[in-house]
Amino acid sequence: MQIQIFSFNAFRENTVVLWNEKKEAIIIDPGMSSRVEEGEFINWFNGLGLKLIDVWLTHCHIDHIMGLDFIYREFGLKGKAHALDAVNVERSPIVAGMYGIPYTEGPVPDYVLVEGNLRSGDFATQILFVPGHSPGHVAFYFEDEKVVINGDCLFEGSVGRTDLPGGNAEQLAESIRTKLYTLPDETVVVCGHGDNTTIGAEKQSNPFVRP
Repeated sequence: MQIQIFSFNAFRENTVVLWNEKKEAIIIDPGMSSRVEEGEFINWFNGLGLKLIDVWLTHCHIDHIMGLDFIYREFGLKGKAHALDAVNVERSPIVAGMYGIPYTEGPVPDYVLVEGNLRSGDFATQILFVPGHSPGHVAFYFEDEKVVINGDCLFEGSVGRTDLPGGNAEQLAESIRTKLYTLPDETVVVCGHGDNTTIGAEKQSNPFVRP
């Protein structure tokens, strides 16, 4: 499995693309928000000859779903999310107005993600339910590759904000301690913003959540 990360939109959100030797691809948290970003993505994607087979969402804050309309128009695929994050999809037009940013609503995601195993094509992942930053936040753990794509739960030296509607600081800390810090120390953490880190590094030095 190979991974490509794009930093998109005004929030510099990390859009993650996974692909395999069959050229099958999955996009996680599509955040492209302009024709320029859409063009950057599609030129790279088509240049590799990839075929998009699924769209997964760690959560549905606006910066992580801004590209859903583009993905649906280009590939005919809807996102998959946890049902408890439907409230963030519903709020997105209001949030866009508050920030003064352009936003075109895509199709409502299919709220089918739950904690447990998920397979799409040849991709197999373990869904971890990690609420706190948002009520329906999930992470995607790839045990064989030692990678967890964790959205806005855990960051390098930081954690996701909890002052947004539906956020809960105690719940987020519990999610990190019981779901993420129990992963092997060498697990690479792909974050929703900023650089990658590892579970071991955060257990040792993250000032916000101690093991």
